[in-house]
Amino acid sequence: MHGNEIPAALLRMPHVEPGMAVGLFGGSFNPPHEGHVLVAETALRRLRLDQLWWIVTPGNPLKDHGALASLATRMDLSRKIVHDPRVKFTAFEAVHNLSYTSETLEFVLSRNRGVDFVWVMGADNLAGFHHWQNWQAIANRVPIAVVDRPGSTLSYLSSVMAKTFGHARVDEMQSVALARMRPPAWTFIHGPRSPLSSTALRNSGASGRSETGQNG
Repeated sequence: MHGNEIPAALLRMPHVEPGMAVGLFGGSFNPPHEGHVLVAETALRRLRLDQLWWIVTPGNPLKDHGALASLATRMDLSRKIVHDPRVKFTAFEAVHNLSYTSETLEFVLSRNRGVDFVWVMGADNLAGFHHWQNWQAIANRVPIAVVDRPGSTLSYLSSVMAKTFGHARVDEMQSVALARMRPPAWTFIHGPRSPLSSTALRNSGASGRSETGQNG
């Protein structure tokens, strides 16, 4: 992949079969780093997913795009940092002009009947989740798995989403069945954490790979 070229296969939704459990992990990934990889690995293992879609967005509507690398660059970096064949990289949102998660979910669900999807996000996103467009509709549309991130372990308890959907919280011991549950249903998954963040990496000019190889 060079310049602004993205292979056509990466601009389509990955192939799935009815009955599969699939995680949807969307983000700017600007740049992708080992913290993202750890969230993906944790979700695959704890939710027993058949696939995890690593969805590189054209741009987060809630963030400044001034420092946003090209979509092709972010796709390329993402593919270099993850090596699990169950992780499927895609940038289909760009082709279909999908800017918001609620739009993406409706698009995915309408075209993949019989597949059990679960939205996956790092705990650092939970505090601001109620600012996402149609956030309550998202929580009512698919189960949500929130994976622990540094600095977010306790703050999630005070989030608007956690309070609003407290009745729908599932013990993480039952997370293996989350994708098959009827929404609203969400869980918080504790586990190893990485201190890396995209913002810190951009400010330092470092790559997303930990020099020490430490994940948490």
